Amino acid sequence: MPSVQPISSDPSPTTTTLGYALFATRWLQAPLYFGLVAAQGVYVYKFFNELWTLVLRCVTGQATETYVMLAVLKLVDVVMIANLLIMVIVGGYETFVSRIGLQGHRDQPEWLSHVNSNVLKVKLATAIVGISSVHLLQMFVDVHHTSRHSLLWGTVIHMAFIASAAILAYMSGPMAAQAERQHAHREHTPEEPAEKVFVPAQAASREDEPSAEERLRAAGFPARKLLEDFDSEHPRSFDRETVARLGKLDFVAAGRNVVFVGPPGTGKTHLAVGLGVRACQAGHSVLFASAAQWAARLAGARDAGRLAQELAALDDHAVLIVDEIGYTPFDAETTALFFQLVAHRYERASLIVTGDRPLGRWDEIFGGPSAPAMVDRLAHHAEVVRIDGDSYRMRRATSAWAD
Repeated sequence: MPSVQPISSDPSPTTTTLGYALFATRWLQAPLYFGLVAAQGVYVYKFFNELWTLVLRCVTGQATETYVMLAVLKLVDVVMIANLLIMVIVGGYETFVSRIGLQGHRDQPEWLSHVNSNVLKVKLATAIVGISSVHLLQMFVDVHHTSRHSLLWGTVIHMAFIASAAILAYMSGPMAAQAERQHAHREHTPEEPAEKVFVPAQAASREDEPSAEERLRAAGFPARKLLEDFDSEHPRSFDRETVARLGKLDFVAAGRNVVFVGPPGTGKTHLAVGLGVRACQAGHSVLFASAAQWAARLAGARDAGRLAQELAALDDHAVLIVDEIGYTPFDAETTALFFQLVAHRYERASLIVTGDRPLGRWDEIFGGPSAPAMVDRLAHHAEVVRIDGDSYRMRRATSAWAD
């Protein structure tokens, strides 16, 4: 019996245009954040001015212990206020104006990945309490030159900051939980399709969906390897934070790619399989094959005149893993097949690729005019993880031989 689709009325063009126009007014806030950047420059000048004065008085012997303590507290105060400005500038701009494309940057702040207006308020309140603590400490250090009235009101104001921060933190818990429940409700409501990059033509009902074990068997992994089992101490250079962030699988929902680059035996396949296993456990369909196997599969589909149908069938898999790129060179025709695969999934679904050389040297692997276009599309939305080190397999073999 065919399912009944709910009838939804789209908003009128006038309403949509008005909404877009109102939403575009958020850019009026952009100059405010650049003004805060200028204010941060003022605090940088103030910091070095205070530091220079402190150094001069210490060199000339005019600095007492109390003066040094107060001067250092002033420097700490300036740094904390500068940190507060950074939090407001970056977090506020990200939350209220526009997304900042820092994904994959090795210096991306950890807190920026989950910032929102609710979290930002709590962090700002906590920062203000810290600044107030430094001010209050300055008053107590210089207690002989501070009146009782100032000490009393300084303490009262500081306690008020603490109380307000505690109330904000207490309120943020239920608010975050309610938002999470609403998000989960939207994801599981049949009338509202889940927000995905694309949806197969005929989605199976929940009762007919394969289990995690069935997805793992169908993925074709050479072995089941977990991210938790990866020896992160073996590589000489390894971005653990990026891999930990990839383990949250946000890249799958966003249709982004992952590229592991490094010499043989450094764990690229282990990490790719680990992400694939975690994606299967999270309900995603994954398909694994080496680059040579993918080339043979695509070439067979082309020769049979069904390449377009094969690419469309691969849409059922949220993640495709292409392993061992670089060990076998490909001619122009095979490169064109890989280009069609990458272009077909571009900004729609994820590819995880492992190779022995960076993307800039893929012209050594792929021949033909379509190689640069393929690399451009693959790298546009990609997390590139570089792994440097000696072969783990050779280390084990050498150790066994020594024993």
